[in-house]
Amino acid sequence: MSQVPRPSQLTACPACREPLDPADNFCGGCGADLSAAPPALPDEGPADYRLALPDPGARTAVRAPLAPPAPPGDGPHRPAWPPGADASAGPGAPDPRTGAVLGVPPQAGHAAPGPPAGPDTARPGAGGTGRSCGSCRSGMIDKDGYCEHCGHAQPRERDHMEHELPGVAAVSDRGLRHHRNEDAYAVSAIALADGAPATVAVVSDGVSSATRPDEASAAACAAARELLVTALPQGDDPRQATHDAIMRASEAVNALAAPARGPLQHDPHRHENAPACTIVTAVVTGDLLTVGWVGDSRAYWVPEDRSTQPARLTEDDSWAAQMVAAGLLSEAEAYADERAHAITGWLGADAYEVEPHTASFHPDRKGVVIVCTDGLWNYAESAELMAEVTPPDARTRPLECARQLLAHALDGGGHDNVTVAVLPFPLAPEGAGSA
Repeated sequence: MSQVPRPSQLTACPACREPLDPADNFCGGCGADLSAAPPALPDEGPADYRLALPDPGARTAVRAPLAPPAPPGDGPHRPAWPPGADASAGPGAPDPRTGAVLGVPPQAGHAAPGPPAGPDTARPGAGGTGRSCGSCRSGMIDKDGYCEHCGHAQPRERDHMEHELPGVAAVSDRGLRHHRNEDAYAVSAIALADGAPATVAVVSDGVSSATRPDEASAAACAAARELLVTALPQGDDPRQATHDAIMRASEAVNALAAPARGPLQHDPHRHENAPACTIVTAVVTGDLLTVGWVGDSRAYWVPEDRSTQPARLTEDDSWAAQMVAAGLLSEAEAYADERAHAITGWLGADAYEVEPHTASFHPDRKGVVIVCTDGLWNYAESAELMAEVTPPDARTRPLECARQLLAHALDGGGHDNVTVAVLPFPLAPEGAGSA
């Protein structure tokens, strides 16, 4: 498509401030027609960027520029989600940016979702999906995911997702700065061989500097959950099952890589920038809590009695954690460094070696396990801060707890995708049998 002349070259969308390429005719963030846009005002500055600078040999995510929310609307009420044992980034919740209900399963009064809009998609032509616009409520959505009336790009299904099962709830959100959600989760409520209930949560954060990070996180969660819900009812040890689940997730992410083209020119051990992600898992079986991880996604223990001590259950595979472990920097100094979030362990075909970390605990009191990506813990880094922002009724209302933790991250700036799963401990007996 040839470029439509404009009064002057725009560097950012005048409607939503999304950064533009010279050849853009329509905004990839809101779909505005740039050929009719007035020249940028002299006092308009560049969009805000925040970069996490990588240490050589490490991987880190790049924050995307701020994109203001679309106008809210009085979208349809959330329909009841059918009961089930499993959920992989379950949809059906209002997007906090637009109020639109995302990812609702097709049923009366709700058309099936169409293809997600992408940041590089031009303004669509003829053809449509039969869906109405979540912004103007009058236009129809064309095949490329834009409103034919107002031009707004419609929310992707993964922009905001949530699900609740007996004994576990999870929420994932794009945040306020990223152009897409590269996090994923999968949760399950199962019954063990003796009929006792168990819950599983898997959370993954796609590495933004890698290709197709959203696919990597989704593949990792699906593969790890599948192994856990198969192995645990057969009587496998939860810690060994966790290790095997992370290795299975690693294989799934490796399979996404393009056909091997040989090592890079200057490093015989490094290959092309393959899809990559971090992972953290939590399993509650009886009085046992088991966690596993690779990367910097975390698990926290928050007791119901806040007079007792909370705890962080995982240790990051990151530059900051290595500096602290080596005694070179204090924790405060390390996490204040711009290299803090450069990860030294991840799942992906270009990882040096995947070494899953696993740990088991026997909590002696009631509480909740918080499993999350750094989009949340950036705003509550220590166990004490995480406990402070966790609502007191988290164990009895895990979904509301997950929503409040998401709100805390968004209120803090929402610089990254945010995903959190909440697992009450111990499980209620009615949590069994939902597999």
